[in-house]
Amino acid sequence: MEAKAKKKKIKVRTQEDIKKLRPEERRKWEVAVELGYFDKIVESGWKSLTSRESGQVGGILSSRTKHKKK
Repeated sequence: MEAKAKKKKIKVRTQEDIKKLRPEERRKWEVAVELGYFDKIVESGWKSLTSRESGQVGGILSSRTKHKKK
């Protein structure tokens, strides 16, 4: 049996690190930057966002995905 290769998780500490992420992760971070949540997430993680803030990020991602498919 082959051991599955673990994907190396990239730690985002600066906005330059976002460019190294997979496209779906990159889009999520880009929305967070636009909304001004970048510093909060870097300091305390995604769990530190309120439900309203998380909803804003998710809503924008969803909206952009729908528009992209059209």
